[in-house]
Amino acid sequence: MSSSNAFTFLMLPPQTALTRDWAKRLSATVAGVNIVVAETMEQASDAIAGADAAFGTLPPALLAKAAKLRWLQAPQAAPPAGYYYPELISHPLTVTNFREIFNDHISAHILAFVLAFARGLHVFIPQQLRREWKKPPEDTGVVALPGSVALIVGLGGIGTETARLLAAFGITVLAVDARRPDRPDFVAELHRPEALETLLPRADFVILTVPHTPATEGFFNRGKFKLMKKSAFFINIGRGKTTRLDDLVAALQAGEIAGAALDVYEQEPLPAEHPLWGMPNVLMTPHMAGYGPHLNERRFQIIADNCAAFAEGRPLRNVVDKANWF
Repeated sequence: MSSSNAFTFLMLPPQTALTRDWAKRLSATVAGVNIVVAETMEQASDAIAGADAAFGTLPPALLAKAAKLRWLQAPQAAPPAGYYYPELISHPLTVTNFREIFNDHISAHILAFVLAFARGLHVFIPQQLRREWKKPPEDTGVVALPGSVALIVGLGGIGTETARLLAAFGITVLAVDARRPDRPDFVAELHRPEALETLLPRADFVILTVPHTPATEGFFNRGKFKLMKKSAFFINIGRGKTTRLDDLVAALQAGEIAGAALDVYEQEPLPAEHPLWGMPNVLMTPHMAGYGPHLNERRFQIIADNCAAFAEGRPLRNVVDKANWF
């Protein structure tokens, strides 16, 4: 094992009981780390010049004073737009994030949406609330999963786990990804993003797991919906700003797709007067697909692993391509 080198790790404000606890645990478990907990921006400004690494959101004014900073741990898997500003992108420091901690929870949420549409729950749950017993004809209202096709846009950790679960139901999985070179056995086809428009007409379920980046902002628009089957369902659990909601509403109203399920939205919270709320073929959850046990412990483990790696000069987990925000 390589020897550890002492370094200063700055916890940027705001602080919570959780981050203070993380600071104590890191001090106790990572050799050579000097933890500085900044409760205010003034304290952070005083400490940043001596910091080798930091956790949290780093505004440009602090970055300008960061004479030694070589590593920044982002506080989220996909921080909001503005986290990666030009000065941070051009700076030589490495950014890491919390991706991968939601894979099991979010993939289960996607499966819930797929199964709900496949078995008509978007129809039957409202009927239940109306106390209405109404059966469709025997050969209608369901999607036979064996023989159906799902297109996953974004085959990262969440997309890969979702593909594995879908394949277990007999669904043929197509995928689009900008980076991934290898195709898992349970994915029938893996394509580059340029192939998306040729794949959309083949899918019964189109599932977006992509982050919000300069390339994906608003990329799912009316033109993409028009390429989908009229019997197909659209699911977005990635980031809301990847999909134009006005275009989604128009596509649903025109019958261009059969339905949509969303956990993320262009505007959050979604205004009460938004037309999506009243649409019978829409399922919505309030940006909570990642909810589940063990998330904070998973976050801490990434920080702890990266602190140990940083001290020993080893590669860090979850390194971000800053120019592309993930």
